[in-house]
Amino acid sequence: MRCTMPPVEAPQPATTPSPDRRPISARDHALWKAVAGWLVQRGVSPNAISVVGMIACILAGVCLALTPHASGLAERGLWIAAAALVPFRLLCNMLDGMVAIGRGVASPVGELYNEIPDRISDMATLIGLGFATAAHPTLGAFVASLAVFVAYVRAAAKVAGAPQDYRGPMAKQQRMVVVIIVCLWMGCAPVDWRTLGDRSIANIPLTAPNIALLVIALGSMITVARRVRRAAAVLNASPRR
Repeated sequence: MRCTMPPVEAPQPATTPSPDRRPISARDHALWKAVAGWLVQRGVSPNAISVVGMIACILAGVCLALTPHASGLAERGLWIAAAALVPFRLLCNMLDGMVAIGRGVASPVGELYNEIPDRISDMATLIGLGFATAAHPTLGAFVASLAVFVAYVRAAAKVAGAPQDYRGPMAKQQRMVVVIIVCLWMGCAPVDWRTLGDRSIANIPLTAPNIALLVIALGSMITVARRVRRAAAVLNASPRR
């Protein structure tokens, strides 16, 4: 009598979202589910989507940095182009995870493609905004470094054993929303509405781009403080190893 063993099933990749995943309510929208499904059917790589989003923000930064060298409709067109490219980056950031789950794939380098393009995108956009019309380059560079530090605090807390913390008030999405708003304002509002006259703070003129950068800077500092406080509370409450 021949004894046969039941076939051993190969382990299947997980298709459920990670608890560390950034909460985005738009993932449940029927339109984006359909778009993600279309990308899944065509075998599009989630990592490729991440890179496309990064390229969009690099182009947005270039458009912003070119605004002082243009005038009239050309300058306004650059602002509007940046206002369209930045949300496209956010859309890619959402779709890459949806496609990865939809395809049931997890790349060994997926975490790198999640984080590195995001940091490049933040720096390109915020530094570009610093070089834009009526903006302050040093302020743009400072805010870009703060954006990277916000992400660093989240990553450091995770390494230390705390859960991922995506709270704001100036997390990635909120930073980019502020950039989108100022781009639309500069692209559509009358020229006289771009400044608050001769007012300034610490020799930084209160123009629309500078105000946006200052808002992001202040919000980023608050975000860092909130994330550090929460991570410390969680770690202090955890059993000692």
